[in-house]
Amino acid sequence: MNKLIMELPGYMEKGIIGVTSLGIAEQAVPQSTSSRINTEAYFPRKHVFKAITRGVSRRIAECQLTYRCREHIDYQKAAAQLEQYCQLLRKWGVDLRTIPANDTYPDGCFVQDTAVILDEVFVMASMGAEARRGEVSEVERMVSGLRNIQRIIPPATLDGGDVVQFGKRLFVGLSSRTNARGITALEKIVEVFGYSIVPVAVTGGLHLTTGCGIVNDETVLLNPRWLDASAFRNLRQLHVPEQEPWAANTIRLDDAVCLEREAPRTLDLVQPYAGSIATLDISEFRKAEGSLSCLSLIFKEPLNQNGNEQGGVGDGKLW
Repeated sequence: MNKLIMELPGYMEKGIIGVTSLGIAEQAVPQSTSSRINTEAYFPRKHVFKAITRGVSRRIAECQLTYRCREHIDYQKAAAQLEQYCQLLRKWGVDLRTIPANDTYPDGCFVQDTAVILDEVFVMASMGAEARRGEVSEVERMVSGLRNIQRIIPPATLDGGDVVQFGKRLFVGLSSRTNARGITALEKIVEVFGYSIVPVAVTGGLHLTTGCGIVNDETVLLNPRWLDASAFRNLRQLHVPEQEPWAANTIRLDDAVCLEREAPRTLDLVQPYAGSIATLDISEFRKAEGSLSCLSLIFKEPLNQNGNEQGGVGDGKLW
């Protein structure tokens, strides 16, 4: 493990922002009251966002659990929450495709875990829970025409939920689902494209993304009680309050950020650093150790000068 902990010299140290006892960010700005975004104003026309989601299995109550005690999961409520999630992505201008649920895989809706999607390559995961590895094949079939495909092969294990991208840096959780071999295998695949790997010890939540979310290009939202926050020392850190330990995960598209609804203190903390904030209720997925980002694979496709998707690899013909 020690061999995997790397340093990134040459970056200016950023501040760590906490909250007061009232949960108010140190810097106050007028709050945004709308989650609807003007795509022309917020999304540069150099790219279009696409996303993959997957329907909720009727067997979601049989999901894999590592840290939480098993609770009743309301399938109908979970399906409705996923639909609200998809509606938000569509409002944000995302071109969305949904894979039908497969009751063989109770955790199948957590599609983020199946792959790591970069501009240059799709890396198909070798999931740490062996019972989930069959989830990867249907996702791979959907994306096979969009990028070159590389694969992580057992005994290396890597879940997509353990990878957080900041530009050319990939922070990768060393967790119960991703092992050292998986991190090394990912590094070998992506280093040719100029990416560097920053391993992060995950000590609390299931994945790195359970305690980590992107706010903007230089700001990360963290639960430092569940991971080694020192790995992010070259970024501005926002630490979620102890009363909202599950609130660190986000989905982010350009200046727009989505947070979990039941986290008002965290919303106040993030407000100064996001152009627009939406919130969603994912209470049923929380019972399955799921987070906001777990429910989708979001990626960008470049546009040419005419505003159309570029040809070649990533031409979107199979999309």
